[in-house]
Amino acid sequence: MSFQIRRARPGDATAILQLEQEARAALGDARGGPQLLAEQPPVSAWVDVISDAGRAVWVATIDDVVVGYLELELPPVGGAGIVRQVHVHPGARELGFGDWMLEAAIAEIVAGGGTVVESFALPGDRDTKNLVERAGVTARKIIVSKRLGPPPT
Repeated sequence: MSFQIRRARPGDATAILQLEQEARAALGDARGGPQLLAEQPPVSAWVDVISDAGRAVWVATIDDVVVGYLELELPPVGGAGIVRQVHVHPGARELGFGDWMLEAAIAEIVAGGGTVVESFALPGDRDTKNLVERAGVTARKIIVSKRLGPPPT
């Protein structure tokens, strides 16, 4: 069995889209998930994201099958790189793929002159919190909210 972390290629777009759909489906019942889904629409064309000079996408593979991805918004020099999405298929978790992709993202930020890595985790999402904490990333701000009326139409 061959494990690999590598930069995404255009041919990975369909597999990443399927993983993104899987990740979004899991958010529906998560605390804060519906709000996140409303604020962050799905990627319409992963091929465009993969080739965007302002972004970097890594995939995790087992025997050349894509089982995870991480999307990074690259920082300006001296600024923050933002991990927008990271997801590993549940059957491929606990193998270190999330850690390796986050390590690659941090190395990319540093190589590009960035000085900070940022991401987010939903309340109660211990897996994501554990992932970022293993990389030394800690909370600096927690945003809380309460809807006071019906959502705008």
